[in-house]
Amino acid sequence: MASKRKRGDVWEYTVKRAGVLPKPIYLTFATEAEGDAYCRNLEALLDKGIIPADHQPVASVRTISHLVRAYELDAHPSQKDRSAFGPLLEQHGAVPLGAINAAWVDAWIASMKRVEVLAPATIRARVGALARCADWGVRKGHLVLPDNPLRTLPDGYAQYTQADKAVTQGGRVDVERDRRLEPGELDRLLAVIDAGTLPRKQRPYTIPHPAALKLLVILGVETAMRLREMYTLTSDQVDLPQRTVFLDKTKNGDKRQVPLSSVARAALQDHFPGAGKMVFPWWDGQQDTLVATSDFLSKLFASVAEAAGCADLKFHDLRHTAVCHLYERTTLSDLQISKITGHRSLAMLRRYANLRGSDLSSALW
Repeated sequence: MASKRKRGDVWEYTVKRAGVLPKPIYLTFATEAEGDAYCRNLEALLDKGIIPADHQPVASVRTISHLVRAYELDAHPSQKDRSAFGPLLEQHGAVPLGAINAAWVDAWIASMKRVEVLAPATIRARVGALARCADWGVRKGHLVLPDNPLRTLPDGYAQYTQADKAVTQGGRVDVERDRRLEPGELDRLLAVIDAGTLPRKQRPYTIPHPAALKLLVILGVETAMRLREMYTLTSDQVDLPQRTVFLDKTKNGDKRQVPLSSVARAALQDHFPGAGKMVFPWWDGQQDTLVATSDFLSKLFASVAEAAGCADLKFHDLRHTAVCHLYERTTLSDLQISKITGHRSLAMLRRYANLRGSDLSSALW
C-alpha cells in the first residue's frame, strides 16, 4: 500500500514495490481522493509486474549493468543466461551502452580467450546471453544497434586461432564428455550413500540427508532430469498416480513433462513429502542461492563417486547415462526422447546417445 501524507495544500504519495520498481515513485496530488484513486490503479498494475510507461526509468539505462538488470526484471531470462551475466557484470558492467560496437565485441572475445582462457562453449554462452539482452534492449528503446555486432559474428568466432593459441600455450577446445555409468558403479554409489560417511584425513565426513541424496542419484539415472531441475522440485510438481513430473523452470526456459519409470516412481513414493513442500532439503527457495546449492551437490556427489571408486564421474554423467538408456531400452524416436530430456537440438541429443559398440553389435545378424 502506498504511503501518504498531507503537506500544506497537497497530498504526497510514495509507492514502493520490491522486485518490480528499481526505486520508489513519488507523486503529488491536489486531493486525497485523487491520489488514492491513482495509486490504487498504479498498484493494481504493479501487482501484475507492469510498470506504466510514465514511470519506466528509460533514461537510467546507461550501462551494460543497467541493461542486464532491466532485462532480468522484465524478460525473465533463462537460468543459463543469468549465470552467464555474473562474470560479465563483474568485468564489464560499467561499460556504457554506446560503447558496444564491433571493436568492443571483438576485444571482449579476445579477452575471454587470451586472458581468461575460457572454453569455446563458455564464450558462446556469454556472448549469446548478452546478444539476447541487447535484442531486448533495442526493442525497448534502451540502445540502438543498426548492425548488432553480437549477431554478425563469423562462424567459429569462439574457436582459438593460431594467434590465440600462441598467446595461451595451446588455447582451449570444447570437450564432449562421453562418460556414463559402467556396470556395478550405481550399486557402489548407493552403497557409499547408505553407509552415510565419507573418508577424510582427520575424521569421517557425515553425508547430510543421505536418503535424499540417494533419491537424487536414482532420479538422475532414471529420468534424465538435470541436477537443478530435481533439487528445486516441489511435491505439487509430482503426480505419482500418473507417473509424471512437471518442470516449469528448465535450463533453456521451456516447460516439459517428464515420465517416471517404475524405479523412479517407487523411489519418490518412499521419500514423498507433504503437499506444497520441497522434495529435497538443500535449497531454500531463493534465486540467489541456486548456484551455491548446485556447487555443493556437485562437489558432494564427486566425493561420493571418489569413495565408490568411480573415476572421473560427475553428476551430469547420470543424465548422459539416462539418455543412453532411453535409446537402449525403448523404441522411442529421437523427437520423443527430446521431449523427455528437454533437448532443443537433435544434434545435441545425439551427442549424449553414444551407445557402446557392444550394445550395437548385439543387434546385428
